[in-house]
Amino acid sequence: MTSSFRTERDSMGELKVPAEALWGAQTQRAVENFPISGLAMPREFIAALGLIKQAAARANRELKLLEPRTAEAVDVAAGEVAAGQHDRHFPIDVFQTGSGTSSNMNANEVIAALAGRRLGSAVHANDHVNMGQSSNDVIPTAIHVSAALAVRRELLPALQHLGEVLAKKEREVAGIVKTGRTHLMDAMPVTLAQELSGWRTQIENDAARLQSVEPRLLSLAQGGTAVGTGINAHPEFGVRFCKALAALTGVPFVPARNYFEALSAQDTAVELSGQLKVLAVSLMKIANDLRWMNSGPLAGLGEIALPALQPGSSIMPGKVNPVIPEAVTMVAAQVIGNDTAVTVAGQSGNFQLNVMLPVIARNLLESIRLLANVVRALADRAIAGFRVNTVRVAEALDRNPILVTALNPVIGYEKGAAIAKKAYAEGRPIREVAAQMTDVPASELEKLLDPQELTTGGIKGGGGGGG
Repeated sequence: MTSSFRTERDSMGELKVPAEALWGAQTQRAVENFPISGLAMPREFIAALGLIKQAAARANRELKLLEPRTAEAVDVAAGEVAAGQHDRHFPIDVFQTGSGTSSNMNANEVIAALAGRRLGSAVHANDHVNMGQSSNDVIPTAIHVSAALAVRRELLPALQHLGEVLAKKEREVAGIVKTGRTHLMDAMPVTLAQELSGWRTQIENDAARLQSVEPRLLSLAQGGTAVGTGINAHPEFGVRFCKALAALTGVPFVPARNYFEALSAQDTAVELSGQLKVLAVSLMKIANDLRWMNSGPLAGLGEIALPALQPGSSIMPGKVNPVIPEAVTMVAAQVIGNDTAVTVAGQSGNFQLNVMLPVIARNLLESIRLLANVVRALADRAIAGFRVNTVRVAEALDRNPILVTALNPVIGYEKGAAIAKKAYAEGRPIREVAAQMTDVPASELEKLLDPQELTTGGIKGGGGGGG
């Protein structure tokens, strides 16, 4: 903004506003009151405000409460806001009034200015753009709308893509048997495809959890106005608003079953944040497994080689690090932290209103955006391109003393433990030691200790407990 100003007035008096700013006095007061983080409200949230004002204008026009030409001007202006054409005119800090009133008025003022230019006469931010609305139902609605659209359009498609990449990789490595690990110690063998199928199922379950929240996420507070009674809104406003919003987005939004709950509580936002945290935990596990499998290449497990994406050290030539899994773990940590903030904010519903709405919106949307982006990076720049070190995998499997578990039904646990101890101490294959210490024929040992067979259930029964 330039150094020239104009004078605007609100109920508290006059105030200087940057001359080219689309906002008015109430937005300017918020800009001056909250120079806190430098973080503006997320793009997805601003888009949701635009969609809300657009749907409200259509509903009020249908109800014959807003003159058609004014409604049309507001509709078009709000559509431009939703499309991101005026983002620089939404400067208010995330850490503002807890109801988000400042952001609601920011949208009202910007849209009123744009509509007034189009109409050639004044459009009032409160009386026209905010007709039948309150910040107390607009901001909770914007949280639900922005989160629902982001999950549907960004996160769920990313998760589907990761699942497809994992399924393809499973097919590529289907014949590879490796040493399983529990407690980070050698365990019974698994196929690499089985290991990846566990990751894929985590991701599929995470997507299902996110989808399970949707019925409550699509339930909107709009129409509850200030305290849930619907004061100053037409009795049909909520229904007509949701119908208009559904037409704009293609998403079947509906009025909240109970406006008092929708305004006073943010339980659905907390629920969604919790499911995002579960996804973060899943990704942390997958990323850390990849880091262990890739470790080395000489002194670690060295089972796989992740794609070499960039030099890994400013001092050690030739070093390459697992940068994508590391980015995944950092995103996971951030999302888990965001969930804590949303949880605390969700507790801040006092009587008829939650008063930490902007920080809930910001953290939810950041988590969704980060997860969607890093999921695609994990799929395309780590999992799709890793190579298996089949020689290293086979060597470790051949020396794994835990294979003796398969002999438990034949020779018993104690004898098996003695064989495993000797094989480990001498660094010899379990099959060789078992041939020396038992009377089991070599052909039967060959069959009993076939790693591929052991990955399909193998011999049943026998053995002790524990992992």
